Amino acid sequence: MKEWTREQWEHYKNDNELSLFYLYTPMCGTCMVASKMMQVIEEMLLNPVGQANINYLENLAMEYEIESVPCLLIAKKGHVYKKIYAFQSVPFLLETIKKIDDQAVM
Repeated sequence: MKEWTREQWEHYKNDNELSLFYLYTPMCGTCMVASKMMQVIEEMLLNPVGQANINYLENLAMEYEIESVPCLLIAKKGHVYKKIYAFQSVPFLLETIKKIDDQAVM
């Protein structure tokens, strides 16, 4: 997964049907497990998937009211539809992403 800046996230969020932004901190053990899940997700989807260390995106964390990490922002057509904090499993994440892709319409 590529590291995205705030500007790259905004570009992908606004210019794509569906995009995912994974937020983490480097010393978080749960984030390390979630990162492995996100690598699998990225391989299975055609949609843009990026990641960022939340320590460098304080304004984004406040704007999106990020409560903890790991956090996955799922956006469609410029709107964040879901924030996932509990990365239960790869099938759970894929199902959640598919539901948003199929149902959410702006």
